[in-house]
Amino acid sequence: MILKLVKCFALALSLLSINNLNAQTTMKNESSNIRVLVLFNTTGGGTYKLAKAIAEGIEKFPGAKAILKQIPHFKEKTGKEPQLYDSVPYASPSELAEYDGIAFGSPVHFGNMSTDMRYFLDQTIDLWTNHKLEGKPASVFMSAGSGAGREAAILSFWNTLAIHGMILVPTGIKGTGEIDKTIPQGNTAFGTTSLAGMPGSERPSKGELHIANLQGYALAKAAKGYNAVQTTLGNINNNMTTQETPKTDIEARLKELNITLPNAPQPVGNYKLFKISGNQVFINQVALKDGKIEHPGMIGNPVTEEQAKEATRQTLLNILSILKQAAAGDLNNVKQAVQLTGFFYTDEKYTKHAVIMNEASNLLVEIFGESGMHTRATIGAASLPLSSSVEIQAVFELK
Repeated sequence: MILKLVKCFALALSLLSINNLNAQTTMKNESSNIRVLVLFNTTGGGTYKLAKAIAEGIEKFPGAKAILKQIPHFKEKTGKEPQLYDSVPYASPSELAEYDGIAFGSPVHFGNMSTDMRYFLDQTIDLWTNHKLEGKPASVFMSAGSGAGREAAILSFWNTLAIHGMILVPTGIKGTGEIDKTIPQGNTAFGTTSLAGMPGSERPSKGELHIANLQGYALAKAAKGYNAVQTTLGNINNNMTTQETPKTDIEARLKELNITLPNAPQPVGNYKLFKISGNQVFINQVALKDGKIEHPGMIGNPVTEEQAKEATRQTLLNILSILKQAAAGDLNNVKQAVQLTGFFYTDEKYTKHAVIMNEASNLLVEIFGESGMHTRATIGAASLPLSSSVEIQAVFELK
């Protein structure tokens, strides 16, 4: 019995271990999406060795993958110099935007980066114009023959990266705190460097390679943050696109409301039905229906308030019929309503102009939705053309 229990317990532990392993593998695969480019130019091989150490440091960070690439040699374009490392592919300027972080490596040439690197970066103007590298973390490592000008060279590198809006990642306090002081080192607080020309010693030294390792790890951490931000922004943009309110088809909306626009009234004087100025359309109409005024006369006597509302509705429908002409036969070409001004045939004691005008305002918003919202004025008048009880002046904006 005890033996059976022991076997069952061992089997349970085994299954638990397998499940944990599977879960860890799944988590690792899900998080292995941080891609960091290690981009280098080398002449004597020192920068290449540092690049490999940077890459090793990057891949020590969970989920980070280092991609090692080299800069095309300027001399190679003339056919005078072959590729130095056949196993390392060339990079193109346009692909820099594809990575979550970039480590740049170059020899130190007179306190500056190499000609090859300078030529490569000068081809990134399109990336700068379109802000493709903005916010992306970057780090610099270099090798120097005599060691002269190495800090100035890194800072000159930083100038270009800062113009791109990249976030600069140095070796940092931890890196400088671990510099091997038993032999001369090229390392700086700004980035790893190697004194490649030190006689009788292997360069880069173990200490320099160690700092490069730490620098790669620090860059991978920054790349993780960049990747997380980009993922979040992508999700927000996708949600905004998904949740974007579909635009209402105005013609379909009219059918839903069982509204048929009347034939547009014809001018009876030396004027136009509408006038377009810029993107704005100006329209004036009274309560014509089938060639006659709908409920003519003064509001209150003999026109009732309900009849005045019907006349107001008819007036707005006339305006929309004319607006459709102005919008090339499609009300979906209307961007928004801007202003309605209602004139009402009333006596001096009448005060409910706004109540009647609501008939036009509510109908306009019911048809166009938010785009139908407008500013408004209501005015009492001692008389109106053709004894119409209402006249409306409308302003709309076309797309």
